[in-house]
Amino acid sequence: MLSDSTEKSIFSEKSKMNLSYWELKNWFTSVDFTIVGSGIVGLHCGLALREKFPNSKILILEKGMLPQGASTKNAGFACFGSISEIIDDLKAHSEEEVVQLIKKRWSGLQLLRKNLGDAAIDFKPYGGYELFLKDDESSYHECLHKLPFINELLMPLFRNDVFAKQVDRFAFNGIQDYVVFNPFEAQIDTGKMMNALLQKAVANNILILNQVEVTSYEEKTNGVEVALNDFSFETKKLLFATNGFAGKLTNNQVKPARAQVLITEPIPNLDIKGTFHLDKGYYYFRNIDNRILFGGGRNLAFENETTTELGETELIQNRLEELLKEVILPNTDYKIAHRWSGIMGLGSTKKPIVEQLSENVYCGVRLGGMGVAIGCLIGKELAELI
Repeated sequence: MLSDSTEKSIFSEKSKMNLSYWELKNWFTSVDFTIVGSGIVGLHCGLALREKFPNSKILILEKGMLPQGASTKNAGFACFGSISEIIDDLKAHSEEEVVQLIKKRWSGLQLLRKNLGDAAIDFKPYGGYELFLKDDESSYHECLHKLPFINELLMPLFRNDVFAKQVDRFAFNGIQDYVVFNPFEAQIDTGKMMNALLQKAVANNILILNQVEVTSYEEKTNGVEVALNDFSFETKKLLFATNGFAGKLTNNQVKPARAQVLITEPIPNLDIKGTFHLDKGYYYFRNIDNRILFGGGRNLAFENETTTELGETELIQNRLEELLKEVILPNTDYKIAHRWSGIMGLGSTKKPIVEQLSENVYCGVRLGGMGVAIGCLIGKELAELI
């Protein structure tokens, strides 16, 4: 039963929004943990908190109809970095830092599979491939030259060679003779994964409200006052899991990065199976439901794509179509069925930010385009800060 003082605070603070007594009492009163963002990180954080604090009240707020960033918009790559990406990372990070990043991504993928099950996420271990365009001689030769070194670097983690040189068997056009194959890479169905995760959160009595945007917050003596568009409420702990949208409210060094994608109509007798990387990971494609999903091109306009605005641009979509027609499906009739974009969170380093911002405020952000791989692990680490 609520005390008179509690009832008074509910109705005086929240009268601006047309909520009933039941709504206020059950969703916005005596909240222990409020998580901002219902993506991979936010939902896994909620599940980890439920395990740690079984009797707590956990509320997740999501500003979109579905997770607004990249959790339901990504390409569904269960990957930890192509060989050219790893070589590129070694130019800005130490060997130990790069190995630790890959270890975290690999551990995160295993945790995701354990938490949800391979069937629920439609896990398919087809392997991953890196292609090199004919005019990309330098990167091609560098990757082949450093392939033994990278395998040796990753041997303690995978206990086997990760990368191998193979002849292209998919009849791609305009690429170098060899591709680099990674048998440890796989693909998932992003929609099925998020649906399973949402169902698990609801089954664990985690409250999720969509189309609710947090506009600001203020630290109080025994908690945090969270302001929404229409009213405010109090929570004991506030946790941000907003990745590419984090900079505005957390003042973290997180830059949004838009990723544009297209997908074809079903293609009869499509032989392409796997996850494919091109141009240091700036382009990527895969098969799904007899279609080709193809995304990337952010490197064509870095400044323009450093945005939280969803949408597509003619420059990038034209380049995706060009590569699709000339390289990926050179002798195939197909039609584009749909286009979309998602927002990633990047920074000056690839290391995610999992930290306490103040007495009762925390964040787990900057996933570096590897949300599928490390999202569940970052969510767990975020919960462990409490």
